[in-house]
Amino acid sequence: MRNLFTSQSSASLIVSKLHDQDSFYTAFEHDLGRARKRIVIESPFLTMRRVSTLLPQLGKSSRRGVTVIVNTKPLDEHDTVLRGQAEQAITALQEIGVRVLMTVGHHRKVAVVDDVLWEGSLNILSQNDSCELMRRIQSLELSDQMLRFTKLDRWEK
Repeated sequence: MRNLFTSQSSASLIVSKLHDQDSFYTAFEHDLGRARKRIVIESPFLTMRRVSTLLPQLGKSSRRGVTVIVNTKPLDEHDTVLRGQAEQAITALQEIGVRVLMTVGHHRKVAVVDDVLWEGSLNILSQNDSCELMRRIQSLELSDQMLRFTKLDRWEK
């Protein structure tokens, strides 16, 4: 497989910071609070427990005019035990103005908050009791690149 997107940044060093499941949410919520243009979250799974912790911040961002998009799996791809929770979570997100997309076979764990790119193994909207990591990279170029690569840039408009 060839690399479809390459980056030739004028900066020779990109600064990133690693987070685990214990430090991620504090840093992520800080970024959500500073969002001015866009929040895009790719999380294959949704649980009410996790979504409810982020709803207040996502709602504030949406009311400020920030475009908020969540991409997840279609409901029929969620485990039957958690499908009801995913449905509730989607309804709660839509009620605060979040655009919810569903992608068949979805498994990416990525978020873009303005010029900040988060990528790793943590299911942002469902993580509960697992050992995970996320890398935070502050780069408008790489954030835009990720949205183009995943074709989610078309939903920002």
